[in-house]
Amino acid sequence: MLIYKFCIFNSYSPLMILSRHFKSQLLTLACITLTYTGSYAQQKSNPIAQAKWLIGSWRNQSAKTLDTETWNKLNDSTFLGRSYSLAGTDTVSSEHIRLEQHAGKLYYIPTVKNQNNGKAVTFTLTSSNKKQLVFENPEHDFPQKITYTQITKDSLLAEISGLRKGKLKAIQFPMKRVK
Repeated sequence: MLIYKFCIFNSYSPLMILSRHFKSQLLTLACITLTYTGSYAQQKSNPIAQAKWLIGSWRNQSAKTLDTETWNKLNDSTFLGRSYSLAGTDTVSSEHIRLEQHAGKLYYIPTVKNQNNGKAVTFTLTSSNKKQLVFENPEHDFPQKITYTQITKDSLLAEISGLRKGKLKAIQFPMKRVK
């Protein structure tokens, strides 16, 4: 009723006012959609940006080993990682990792000492969000999947998983950020 009285007094039809209100809401919705779509497209075309929380040093002390992983940013499309496990003073495993972005795709490329004839193996990012990265290579013997999950700002869970000797196996590496 109030809109009707306003319209008669100011020579506007109720339909004109509703039409202007609708156009305003539609414009607002379009702006929100474009902003979200642009942000989503940037994440998909720049997937390495979702991995920036990995940068730094991470560590886990278990009863048997001390596991350490360190990530550095080489440039806007490459992070370098180094991972090793110590049992006492013996290095029981060691690997160099490259996280590389090419043509909008992200690749996890480890080179593990005494494995794969010293050659790098490429895993492709198959799933990601702000707190998780999943890389897969179904042709690799083990693991076929490598997952990094950010638990808190200062903790993560790395997991390698896949089929080993016909059985599904997963090994988890919980780690804390080293200050």
